[in-house]
Amino acid sequence: MSLNLFSSNFLSDNQHVWLDDKKNIELSIKREDLIHPFVSGNKYRKLKYNVLQAREENKTTLLTFGGAFSNHIAAVASAGKAEGFNTIGIIRGEELKDKVDTNPTLSFAKSCGMTFNFISRKDYRHKSNPNFISNLKDRFGDFYLIPEGGTNNLAIKGCQEILNEKDSKFDYICCAVGTGGTVSGIINASKSNQKVLGFSSLKGDFLNKDISKFATSTNWELITDYHFGGYGKINDSLITFINKFKSENKIPLDPIYTGKMMFGIFDLIKKGYFKPNSKILAIHTGGLQGIEGMNAKLKKQNKPLIL
Repeated sequence: MSLNLFSSNFLSDNQHVWLDDKKNIELSIKREDLIHPFVSGNKYRKLKYNVLQAREENKTTLLTFGGAFSNHIAAVASAGKAEGFNTIGIIRGEELKDKVDTNPTLSFAKSCGMTFNFISRKDYRHKSNPNFISNLKDRFGDFYLIPEGGTNNLAIKGCQEILNEKDSKFDYICCAVGTGGTVSGIINASKSNQKVLGFSSLKGDFLNKDISKFATSTNWELITDYHFGGYGKINDSLITFINKFKSENKIPLDPIYTGKMMFGIFDLIKKGYFKPNSKILAIHTGGLQGIEGMNAKLKKQNKPLIL
């Protein structure tokens, strides 16, 4: 197997998107979504050192977990195909077994060669249990395990490479939060004078504990006011914002993570959260493949679509 996809450190560009003339607040976005068409954003960062480790251990199969529209599942499948690994996806929801070909995420992963094992939501809760993992090894043989969402110590190492010296001029670094891995890497790479804001896409503040496990600094805050009802939940105002943002800036946002983060940033600017003359950097963590699946849901509900 030859190393191609993860052979170098990708340095993404920052794109200026907005300036508040009254308070002189400048907003830029780091285009991590442009790293790769399928293994983009934080998924590239999280998988980089895990794939290198799997190769170091002479593993030939990557196994991971995810739901119906998981960015992580799509990214692992694509990365496995590119790097010559077999891939196995443990998928939450037995009912999805007969819907693979009509599900854009799963059909893409299948086209990349991923093998699926569909399990009940009850069994899925045991995904971190050693006995559960042992049973998977009995069934599928030796594999390299990547946790749901990809967050582990090697993922944190990869996410620390998101920021570079050019980013030291920013006062605030903003990032969407799902499992806490990406924002932890950003916290560890940030300067002491910078404030890192994590915008949770999940309801509740339990992610504080998850971030604290990996973060080596305390210059961060978890923002929990922009989850829009919880993971995967959206409304018409969020859709309108995402479509307007794309129209004005030529930058697509996904409805699960980056759309909520950007909505939150603009709302906090209006509310005076950021000090005058602040420079804000928002991290675009990718996830755009999820738009197609969300639009399928919205179409059934006769709601506006994400453009």
